[in-house]
Amino acid sequence: MPDEPAGTGKPAMTGARPEPPRRVRVTHPRMDEVRRQQHRAVTREIDEQTDLGEVYVRALVRSQLRLAVLICLIATVLLAGLAVVFGLSPGLGARQLLGIPLAWLVLGVLIYPALIALAVYAVRRAEGNEAAFIALVRRR
Repeated sequence: MPDEPAGTGKPAMTGARPEPPRRVRVTHPRMDEVRRQQHRAVTREIDEQTDLGEVYVRALVRSQLRLAVLICLIATVLLAGLAVVFGLSPGLGARQLLGIPLAWLVLGVLIYPALIALAVYAVRRAEGNEAAFIALVRRR
């Protein structure tokens, strides 16, 4: 090599800046294994149905149950509320829109987009609960 002085093994300084040394991340060789064992420990707790595992699963089931009860309450209030409104004011239900009684139109056609939106919300929240549970298990 023309830039190396004889016997030094290092490049000669020819006015160019030498490259800084590369950074190397030094970790304990067993750290990844420790993390894997911690992850395995929590999933093992759940699989073996120990007390700790039952606490994790019970927390997930409780959050999913709260969501289910909330969705059922919203649907009940929505449907029963419409029935009560049309029952208390028969004149409102007797009105016609496009030749169809308003009560039939609302309860037979327009309620479905609201129920579909409620179902989409329920699915997204349930998936969010499960994702939070998975994140909790992986963190431990």
